[in-house]
Amino acid sequence: MTTIAHLDCFAGISGDMLLGALLDAGWPSEQLRDVIARLNLGDVRLDHQRVSKKGIAATQVTIHSSPHQPHRGLQELSTIVLNADLSESIQQRALSALRLLAEAESTVHGVPIEHIHFHEVGAVDTIVDIVGALVGLEELKIDKVYCSPLPWSRGTVQTEHGVLPVPPPAVASLLKGLPVVGADIEGETVTPTGATLARTVANTFGPAPAMKVQAIGYGAGQCDWPDRANVLRLTMGESESTGPGLNVERLTVLACNIDDMNPQWYAPAMEALYEAGALEVWLTPVQMKKNRPANVIEVLCRKEQAADLRARLLKHTTTLGVREHNMTRYSVDRRVETVETKYGVVRLKVATLPDGSIKRAPEYDDCLARATEHGVNVSEVWLAALS
Repeated sequence: MTTIAHLDCFAGISGDMLLGALLDAGWPSEQLRDVIARLNLGDVRLDHQRVSKKGIAATQVTIHSSPHQPHRGLQELSTIVLNADLSESIQQRALSALRLLAEAESTVHGVPIEHIHFHEVGAVDTIVDIVGALVGLEELKIDKVYCSPLPWSRGTVQTEHGVLPVPPPAVASLLKGLPVVGADIEGETVTPTGATLARTVANTFGPAPAMKVQAIGYGAGQCDWPDRANVLRLTMGESESTGPGLNVERLTVLACNIDDMNPQWYAPAMEALYEAGALEVWLTPVQMKKNRPANVIEVLCRKEQAADLRARLLKHTTTLGVREHNMTRYSVDRRVETVETKYGVVRLKVATLPDGSIKRAPEYDDCLARATEHGVNVSEVWLAALS
């Protein structure tokens, strides 16, 4: 038996919403105050209260700090974490999360990571949110975290850099590679810290897993949306594991045979499928009737996305029909970490295998970008990241 949790982000996610959900699910507020004290941030105070969001009782967390807090960059925030009385595992995960957030800001603004002036990352509540959430999940003894697709809202937001589109560019960068769903909400549903925490704590994105529910917590956001309660729901429970370190998902496979399509059209068709939430798209060469060479195009997706993807297959290919079947996927836990190489920052996918061993794989896009910047082979950056 393992303890698992599911984050239902139907209205979004932020650092304070996750802290509120953890408190609402049973994490004592005294423990969060202790985390804040261990960070040695000076005059910082926790305020939490019960509020109602569209009739749902939820816990709202606010971090109050002195207006004279010093300006902090990534190095200063990292030093705070390393000097705090925290376990090594919490420190390393917090540092990885902070670097992930800083890298997104650096990429968006085109400024070296060490020269970034963080208008949001440097805020006291950001480091409290990140460290507090990591400690809260650990102290609630949650072994695995599942997360729903994240809402991609619309509109604009006023920032230090001026008016930016929603999601703000840094958030959009952090959401790359994660499942998102369009939300008819005028405003920011996913904050930079919320996106960072989702990437850091979630082992799997998708529907809620089977569990025996033990606790439910609701964390309230600061805004009020006209059509939905602005809350993050955290559901905790016990799950029977089918194998150590394995996640089990029921997924859908769509397939069609194509023997009359211009090969140049496959790339835009596959791009359209990924845009609609396909988990994987692949082509397999086959020989069809009348000895015609052809391709089977197959799409792996979640059930709720199958209808849209079927429609896109019919629209963007020459097929006249689509086959569908359900399948079970077994996958291992994985997380994203960042490493500093002599070529720059590279993200690593870190997977925990059923026997407890670790497997690491550098992100190809990062390796390609760093190799292009320095005029070296991708393999050199790949090896540097692993070492």
